[in-house]
Amino acid sequence: MLLTVDIGNTSITLGVFRGEELKESRRLSTDARRTADEYGAALLALFSSPGIKARDLKAAIVSSVVPQLNEAMKDALARYLNLSATFVTHENCGINILTERPSEVGPDRLVNAVAAFSMHKRPLIVADFGTAATFDYVTGKGEFAGGAIAPGIGLSAEALHVKTAALPRVEPDKPERVIGRNTVEAMRSGIFYGFLGLVDGILERMAEEAGTNPIVVATGGYAGLLKGRSRRITEIDEFLTLKGLRIIHGGKID
Repeated sequence: MLLTVDIGNTSITLGVFRGEELKESRRLSTDARRTADEYGAALLALFSSPGIKARDLKAAIVSSVVPQLNEAMKDALARYLNLSATFVTHENCGINILTERPSEVGPDRLVNAVAAFSMHKRPLIVADFGTAATFDYVTGKGEFAGGAIAPGIGLSAEALHVKTAALPRVEPDKPERVIGRNTVEAMRSGIFYGFLGLVDGILERMAEEAGTNPIVVATGGYAGLLKGRSRRITEIDEFLTLKGLRIIHGGKID
């Protein structure tokens, strides 16, 4: 079986594939201060369930946007799971990159593009709603053309609290009304509908600039929050990045 690891700024998502089937998924909080031993112990604990055993894992592939964690994760996988991990880069992701500096594109963005195009084979936009919100255009030939990066909805909510003297910390949520009747309602309305306007605005302008009618595949921790509210999002795939990692690896691990 194949272990896929998506290291994000807020969380680390792990998936175990048998062939093309995602058998299990787990999530850890991202902490650059953790040692390889701490991550190794966490990995062993996660894969001690009756369904998945560490000894069943034959290979690992990693996408990471936290470079300072790469060595610790590499060591943890080697010492605790006996796995030599492949880390995705612009050179081994298997997609043609049209940007000016391919090495600057986050591996997660490339992995998502590979997954979405492999499934749909047509022009599309991948919207990933995590700590940052990324919007990436993939051509009808399967080329990564570039995209846009904006603050994620959680980051925006936190900034509103941190940078003001009197506003409380609120969790992003779907508000019952646009016109909030108290401070928290007003903040939730502004955060949610402001972000929704940003999302649809970028998606519409990107499609207009590309001159196509792309489908929009959304993923990331906050994607579900926009379900049924965005005018442009076509589908939501919670495990898009893990699927992309499997596809890049080749899907040959049983």
